[in-house]
Amino acid sequence: MPQLWRVLAEAAERGERVALATVTGVNGSAPRHSGARMVIWPDGRTEGTVGGGHFELKVIEAAHAALVAGVPRRYAVHLTRDLGMCCGGAMEVFIEPLRPVDRLVIFGAGHVARPTALFAREAGWAVTVVDDRDELNTEARFFGCERVESDPRAFARTLAADPNTWVFIVTHDHALDQDVLETLVNRDYAWVGLIGSRAKITKFHLRLRAAGVSPERLARVSAPVGIDIGAETPEEIAISVLAELVRARRGITRAPELMKLT
Repeated sequence: MPQLWRVLAEAAERGERVALATVTGVNGSAPRHSGARMVIWPDGRTEGTVGGGHFELKVIEAAHAALVAGVPRRYAVHLTRDLGMCCGGAMEVFIEPLRPVDRLVIFGAGHVARPTALFAREAGWAVTVVDDRDELNTEARFFGCERVESDPRAFARTLAADPNTWVFIVTHDHALDQDVLETLVNRDYAWVGLIGSRAKITKFHLRLRAAGVSPERLARVSAPVGIDIGAETPEEIAISVLAELVRARRGITRAPELMKLT
């Protein structure tokens, strides 16, 4: 079992999504006892075993489904009656999808960034706020968040592509927003969102297309960001942004009319 914990720790360090399957119940003759565990990767790799044979194949299938849905599931079966195995007993497995902590990088420390950072932190994101205005990027305003007092343009140049990093661009200046977006748009992140009116986003699209950014890359940017709930105050806008983040994390596709410019 210590080897399995090392495997899980190493997967987390590499930012890999895995599922942990644990035998939670056994009745009668079965190939493994309660507490047996197995780690399953999305590509089919496994470490450990919960019993082998047809039963284990079914557990792997259930683990893949849990990874896609992002929610745990229980798999219970009678080995002989349901799977045709000769053991004669019954087994139950709890399958838990595990994923690295998502990091949300917010460019800007203004009135919308503050509630967005705090709400996202409560929802499970590790939040980094990037703004060189030290009077705004303070611990009091962004409690529990990592704060980077740096020019957003300079920090954007250092932000490596990462499938577990989410990016929200909400600085105090349109030109700064565009510069940060132009730096990041060709890199692969979990999600990139940009605040602004449709007129602003249209201008950005035209300028970035002229700079050589492909339509496919621009289509991956959520802009204007947020689910349309009629938000007006900074807190309401933050709620709309967080709602979009949660929907994206859960793999739910937004309605086309709310998603992109036509």
